[in-house]
Amino acid sequence: MRVKDRLRSDPFTDLLFNALLGFTFLFLVAIMFMNPEAKTGIIDPKAEYILTITWEDDSPDDVDVYVEDPEGQIVWFRTPEAGLLHLDRDDRGLVNDTITINGEEIQNPLNQEVVTLRGVVKGEYVVNLHYYASETGKPVDVKVRLAKVNPKLEIVYYGTVTMEKKGDEKTVIRFSIGREGEIFGINFLPKSLVILG
Repeated sequence: MRVKDRLRSDPFTDLLFNALLGFTFLFLVAIMFMNPEAKTGIIDPKAEYILTITWEDDSPDDVDVYVEDPEGQIVWFRTPEAGLLHLDRDDRGLVNDTITINGEEIQNPLNQEVVTLRGVVKGEYVVNLHYYASETGKPVDVKVRLAKVNPKLEIVYYGTVTMEKKGDEKTVIRFSIGREGEIFGINFLPKSLVILG
């Protein structure tokens, strides 16, 4: 066999090689345009601190939380976001407390308000409760929990306060956050935050 014969290519081999290249290119393009299946119902809130306010399940009474950050911004039910503070859940007692499961409406007994701080901002924070509406006309015992989430979950404060009557406002905790995210200076000095109107 001569050298000239070895260098000559077969047209069928060329066609096969080009077809393989084409299929490979189309396969890569198809992979690039594939969308992953959307995962519904998954919430991944970014939070450094979580403040949870709870009171008796199935209570028709409404207790609201107000949180002031070091810059004087206040989160409450009419301003659910201020800076890095977010009111994630505003509970109104039994009002709008139904959930639909398999087409059936079910009463949600949980009474809970949740505020998250989604970053480390140094300075003092003030947390107040306001007995907004009373259907029972009775005092309400409210549990307050402050948790530091990162690097691991740590309960920084847990306490109970009694809201005596409609319209009551109480400072339930004041605390400071340092440069490294540490909480210090916990106290209960009263400061009014409630915005009427």
